[in-house]
Amino acid sequence: MTSKERVKRMFEHREADRVPITDSPWAGTLARWKREGMPADADWRDFFNVDKFETIRPDISPMYEKKIIEETPDYIINTTEWGVTLKNFKTADSTPEFLDYKVNTPEKWEEAKARMTVSRDRINWDRLKATMPLWQSEGRWIEGVFWFGFDVLHSWMAGTETVLVSMLENPEWFSDMVNTYLDRTIAHYDMIWDEGYRFDTIFWYDDMGYKNRTFFSEDLYVELLKPVHKRAIDWAHNHGIKAHLHSCGNIMKFVPHLAEIGLDALNPIEIKAGMDIKGLKAKYGDKLVFHGGTDALLLDKPEKVIPYIEEHLPILKENGGYIFSSDHSIPNTVTLDGYRAIVDTVKKYGSY
Repeated sequence: MTSKERVKRMFEHREADRVPITDSPWAGTLARWKREGMPADADWRDFFNVDKFETIRPDISPMYEKKIIEETPDYIINTTEWGVTLKNFKTADSTPEFLDYKVNTPEKWEEAKARMTVSRDRINWDRLKATMPLWQSEGRWIEGVFWFGFDVLHSWMAGTETVLVSMLENPEWFSDMVNTYLDRTIAHYDMIWDEGYRFDTIFWYDDMGYKNRTFFSEDLYVELLKPVHKRAIDWAHNHGIKAHLHSCGNIMKFVPHLAEIGLDALNPIEIKAGMDIKGLKAKYGDKLVFHGGTDALLLDKPEKVIPYIEEHLPILKENGGYIFSSDHSIPNTVTLDGYRAIVDTVKKYGSY
């Protein structure tokens, strides 16, 4: 089966030849695997014979100037198109350090909002023309990345404190930001769709939790975010495709709301944050596709991760509705042989 055929059956809650397998290896992980025997020019997905997920993404940013402020042998500090100043370390894979946020008041938001224009120039038409026919002919699973929500506001534009305070003290401002993001996203995907380009699902990042907790209350979710999530899901369903949310952390109390508004798939089911994937499968397995649910902290511990997969996969694969991956990514502590053993185990226990 192709990746598209395999994943499509998961969304239909039907069995396939096996569960789909995908993940996100770090740059350092790929470098390690090449040192350990993977050909330098190999696509890691071909090397391990796992599934191919591809993404398309228009640029809805304010297009602030991107420039390097400081560079040393160890790190680089630069500004982004969203007005954020970041410090990225060169010597090891890590998340960036967020140093400053340009858009941190309602007044500065108005300036940014005016720069978030709707334009065909924000879509990489050449890339679409070059890649989409190949992806479709090979049966890859194609995701249109939507860019909106709490996560992208607090991480990539305004800062966590600013956004959380706005939700409580200035909810109109928060709503304007999150809805503007979605409006601009939809406007550009309407252009892509109208040009005849088709994809299989929308996918958006909206981390709403951390270990054992959500960033904000259930009441705030229902008031401020649930209607916006529903708008994105409705857009997908009105176009005959699926809606797939990535939300890190423990968001157990939000799952009933997500199921209610028609979400099709949830990722990454962060086990180390307290998500109960067996309980979710038992309660929502007929409604939601679960994508993830293997603790990334176990990936470099074969004596722990292999038994975990052997125990959980027969349950999670039942009646389709499951995509295998870690609950984050593949760190550079994972060896080539170690990941090969994981893939082999998934193929064995994830076969139908």
